[in-house]
Order: sequence, then C-alpha cells, then structure tokens
Amino acid sequence: PQLGKILFWIVAIFYIMIFFGNLTIIVLPYIDLCLYIPMYFFISNFSFLELCFTTTTVPQILSNLWTITYTGRVIQHCVFICLDATEDVFLVVMAFDYVAVCQPLRYTIIMNPPLCWKLSLMAWLSCLMGSLIQSPITFQLSFCSHHFLDEFLCEVPALIYLVCVDTSSNEWQLTISAILFTILPVGLILTSYGYIAQAVGKIKSEDGRQKAIATCSSHLLVVFMFYGTVAMVYTDPKNDFASKHGKFFTFFYTVVTPLLNPLIYTLRNKEVKESLKRLLKK
Repeated sequence: PQLGKILFWIVAIFYIMIFFGNLTIIVLPYIDLCLYIPMYFFISNFSFLELCFTTTTVPQILSNLWTITYTGRVIQHCVFICLDATEDVFLVVMAFDYVAVCQPLRYTIIMNPPLCWKLSLMAWLSCLMGSLIQSPITFQLSFCSHHFLDEFLCEVPALIYLVCVDTSSNEWQLTISAILFTILPVGLILTSYGYIAQAVGKIKSEDGRQKAIATCSSHLLVVFMFYGTVAMVYTDPKNDFASKHGKFFTFFYTVVTPLLNPLIYTLRNKEVKESLKRLLKK
C-alpha cells in the first residue's frame, strides 16, 4: 500500500508513452503512402490492438491502486480475455510476413490486400472464442465474500483464488486454453523464423546479415517475453511460483511488453524514422 502513489505515477507515465507511441504507428502509414505495405498494415493493426489492450488494463490498474467495483471487474475481465486472445493470434499472423525476407520479389503478390484483411479479421474474431469460452464458466462459480484479491487486474487465475468450491475443472480448461493461445502460437512463430533463418544464411553481405539477425532477435525477445509471462500465469494457475510472482508477470505483459513493442517493431526502422522526419518538416 505504501508504494501505491509511486506505482500510480510510474504506470501513468508508461501508459502515456504507450498511447502516443502506438498512435504514431497507426497514423503514419495513412499519412505517408511509402509505408502503405503489408508489413506496416499488420503493424498498425497490432498497434491498434495494443492501444485497446492497454486501455482495457492500465487505467484499471491505476484504479486498482485505490479501489475497484465488482461490475468494473466483470467488464474488464470480458474485454481483457477478448484482447489477450486477439494478441496471441495476431503475433502469429504477423509471423506470416516472413515472405518479405524469404521471397522479397513476390512479397506484394503473395501478401496481397485481401489476404492481409482476411488474416487480420481472423485474429480479431478469435477474441470472441476466448471470451465466450472462459467468461461464462468463470462467473458461474461461487465466490467467497471473505476472500481478498491481491492483484492489479481481474483475470481468470486471480479469480480462481476467490472461489469456495472445487476449481479443478476450471484449471484444466484454463490450461488447455493456455496451450492453444500461447504454446501453439509460439511453435508457429518459431517455424516462420526457421524459414527466415534459412534466408538470412544465404545473404552474402555481412552487414545485411547482421542487420537481419539484430531485427529478428529483438522481435523474438518480445514474443518470448509476452508468451512466456502469459504462460507462467495461465498454464498452471495454482502453481506456487506463479501465485507468488503473479503480479510481476501480469504487470510485465500488460505494461512493459506493450511499451517495448513500438520501439522494437517500428520506431527502430529506417523507413519509419525517415517518414517521421518528413512529417515533422511539414
């Protein structure tokens, strides 16, 4: 409790940085037509998703440092599950962009606008499945009035600790969902990076190879940070390690990872830097 005010201002500053960083990425491709390519289409979609995701969680985290209502928890839970599932799938969709490295000459033909829209729509619709599976099951449980929730926000693993009845079936359901939305996507992403590694190995220029490795390694770092922390919380919700460090993991994938994503995916790119310079000159 004594850290409440300090944490409030730290999280608030992080949220402002996340908000303006992602907003810049969303707006740039529509202002500068040089960035209107499939890669930035996916990245701007992803930035919009991150903006929704952090707006669902971070203001509530700020509120939770003071107080929260039951209705607020229910609303946040449903929207959070929706957006979390969407982000899990969207990172896989973005991995399809390996075509830019492996088949650069056919890139715009393979990743045509209709395909990009279909992949994006598939990711956004997946959120409904995640929410419809978990939310009704969770809120049908009997919650104990004498239990207290020591968490930043309302998510399924945290709510399980408030239940007075046996939750083994819910834990199994949560584990299966975690495998579908974390472990399976990581496998697909690593497959795409396997193709990228083969293509990078064929690059003759040492500078080009080093640049590609630096970019791919930073992307993979973000992927593992996001999926790793989510898996720690959701795969085995009553695990001692997860329960003890749950707040740290939750803070990491709801605040820290969204803060890093604009820097890793876009703002380090040469094209984006040049586009920002042109925009500022105007």
